[in-house]
Amino acid sequence: MKIRKGDTVVIIAGKDIGKKGGVQRVLLKEDKIVVKGLNIIKRHSRTRGGARQAGIIELEAPLHVSNVMLLCSKCGKPARVGFCSLDDGRRVRVCRSCGEVID
Repeated sequence: MKIRKGDTVVIIAGKDIGKKGGVQRVLLKEDKIVVKGLNIIKRHSRTRGGARQAGIIELEAPLHVSNVMLLCSKCGKPARVGFCSLDDGRRVRVCRSCGEVID
């Protein structure tokens, strides 16, 4: 997967289109990510032995990876991500538009 925990992404599809946020969690098996503060849903919960408050809880729902793009730190635009090998043998992510190393 080309997006990792801690990356800054821009949502390109869905109800939060155009908003930016940091990746909180990556769900590899489902090809989804959780972005902090975005794609908020409301869940109705019941009390469970005093461990949890009953009521309506707002939490971030996972987004599919195809609905977000990585934000390039150099050009500041949403970027397609490519891979490149450095001289020391490391494989790093690069921005396809400006060629800047993202890792």
